Amino acid sequence: MAAREDMDSLHALPLVILPLLTPGLHRARLIKNSRLDGVVEMFSGSASGSGQIAPDDLQKIFSDQGEELQADMEVLCAAGALHSFDVYSLRIELRRLDIPIEDHAGLRLSEEKNRQLTVYMKDFTRPLLQQIYGEETTDIDDMQGLVSLFQSPDRDQVVLRIMKIANEMGIRPSEVPLFLEEYGDVFLSLAYYRDCLDRLQPRMRRLSNEIKDLLSLNDVTRDRAVAENCARLEAKLSGITAALAQRFESFERNSERLWDHINAEAFQRVKELITSHYTTVGGILCGLEVKLDAWESKFPHGRGGAVAKTAFLTSEMRHGMEKIENLQRNAPRIADLPVVVAAE
Repeated sequence: MAAREDMDSLHALPLVILPLLTPGLHRARLIKNSRLDGVVEMFSGSASGSGQIAPDDLQKIFSDQGEELQADMEVLCAAGALHSFDVYSLRIELRRLDIPIEDHAGLRLSEEKNRQLTVYMKDFTRPLLQQIYGEETTDIDDMQGLVSLFQSPDRDQVVLRIMKIANEMGIRPSEVPLFLEEYGDVFLSLAYYRDCLDRLQPRMRRLSNEIKDLLSLNDVTRDRAVAENCARLEAKLSGITAALAQRFESFERNSERLWDHINAEAFQRVKELITSHYTTVGGILCGLEVKLDAWESKFPHGRGGAVAKTAFLTSEMRHGMEKIENLQRNAPRIADLPVVVAAE
């Protein structure tokens, strides 16, 4: 996978963007393995497989690097402990870890991913377009188009409406494009995470059904401990996915209220609501995706025997689940966060 595509991923971080001193690491990437541990993947291919090594074991490969490798290992151990490698979580977490980024532009989604997210972004741009155009139609369907519109509006009525929005936001008209860029980035992050969840949900339902099918087999139910562990795992995975979907419903409800009475405080509250969940939502989605990838790789298209499947469920699938559960348990409660309430 190319580095640019990796930046669209929840569980892969190309090491070229980190300030590493060991040249041999620049082509590697940090990934989450099936147990949700951060490991350095030195190579990957359909024929060669995945060459993985724990960050603190890198001296076995780069034995002649000395102090430079030691400094890199400290960076990689810290980064490897993060719950997700998506660009939005990384912006926050790398700053928290005081890990400088060589190329800040690298912490952005690819152009292809941006295009894929257009269908989600339309929901967030539509209220803004209505503020500008009223009931008129427009072919603008992304944030870049909106920013360009605000930079060079071509109608007097549009100019007046831009000035009205600037007044409501408490900013100068010339600052509206910067506000729009920030607005676009916040809601692009929400669109990105929502897309990840939408992709995961049908896969999670298939896994849930496969586990339930296993639990209907006499060979499985005869071993009560195995059956209970499998049932418990299915309940945890389904519960975490459902709770995550509820969070997105809250995000979207508040987003819809934003433009009822737009002002700087309302936008800041929605921004805080969404960004305060980056590491939580990113970590949970990353964990679920890695677990599903591991299952589907081991048992593609449902193939595999009951004994092999239950053994995998009670070993590889269970390991690391506590990390996802802790994230869910310690996530900011929606009720405790400021929300947008439409003015009377």
